[in-house]
Amino acid sequence: MLAKHWKKIGLLILIIACVFNIMGKLVNKMSLDKEMLTSARYVKEEKNK
Repeated sequence: MLAKHWKKIGLLILIIACVFNIMGKLVNKMSLDKEMLTSARYVKEEKNK
């Protein structure tokens, strides 16, 4: 069975890997944006003191 459907199985694995890659990048980007905002607020507060 695997020999008959190896192209479809490979394509499915490739699509799943791409989806996980994109989701991982989106999650890390959101975290980076939050970190940058937090850092900017801290620096601004320190300048005001």
